[in-house]
Amino acid sequence: MKQVDGEKLLASLGPGVDQLRGRLTPDAPMDRVTWFQAGGLAELMFQPHDTDDLVAFLKLLPEEVPLTVVGVGSNLLVRDGGIPGVVIRLSAKGFGQVELAGENRIRAGAICPDKHVAAMAMDHNIGGFHFYYGIPGSIGGAIRMNAGANGGETAERLIEIEAVDRQGNIHVLSKAEMGYSYRHSAAPEGLIFTSALFEGYPEEKAKIRADMDAVRHHRETVQPVKEKTGGSTFKNPPGHSAWELIDEAGCRGLMIGGAQMSSLHCNFMINVGHATAYDLEYLGETVRQRVFEHAGIKLEWEIKRIGIFMPGREVKPFHGVTTA
Repeated sequence: MKQVDGEKLLASLGPGVDQLRGRLTPDAPMDRVTWFQAGGLAELMFQPHDTDDLVAFLKLLPEEVPLTVVGVGSNLLVRDGGIPGVVIRLSAKGFGQVELAGENRIRAGAICPDKHVAAMAMDHNIGGFHFYYGIPGSIGGAIRMNAGANGGETAERLIEIEAVDRQGNIHVLSKAEMGYSYRHSAAPEGLIFTSALFEGYPEEKAKIRADMDAVRHHRETVQPVKEKTGGSTFKNPPGHSAWELIDEAGCRGLMIGGAQMSSLHCNFMINVGHATAYDLEYLGETVRQRVFEHAGIKLEWEIKRIGIFMPGREVKPFHGVTTA
């Protein structure tokens, strides 16, 4: 059952789209974008050529059309009914650069993989970025959610961010304006991050390499990095590890449809075959309920879930009411 109509939306934007240099794709399959390899269609996807092209598109887009921004799809679950309106996916060609920007400073485009920033820092003896080597995804997602791992987080290294708002205006935001907390920022949802400036500190390359090797070893031995997954499913509650709570609630290896909580690292949800987004989200909400019933703690999603449900396949979020 088709939930979106991209051709109709594209036609409604008018002749100005002919001047755009980026790629417009009606009814874009999001299962080709997300690392879970599940989900419905984006009504219309736009991949801008560069910032100027992004600005031009936003000035064409009517205010009433819903707008969603996605990165490389590593921390994302798209529901089976698809995404109404426009999805903007920044291209590697226009937003994937990483370069030195002064002493111990690095500027990276929003779609630049986190691990490329870590590698650039090591190549130039800049410390403080080794943790990015263990985070799947891109800089845009990292600065939006204050991504972190292995003893480091984005807020520690960030200087400023360049972004474009819904009306096509360009902004520069300081770290203070991002309002960072654990795996969260207070930045307006409507902003589209295009690049970020970071600062590290001088460090010997051998030390950086050793730290990155430790991060890689940790990921390869305790995380299902070769599976169709989206990274950590839930945030760590204060004073607790999410995986321990999930394990103690008996959810290690729990499976619904084609979705499973990994037996290797049970805070990783994986698509073991042909899981639907419904399977994955239903599994996550089941885990939340079981953890609450066992430990009295409500887990919060770290995976971002977007889009609409297929009719009759809605997943009700767990609000802290037990089944007893």
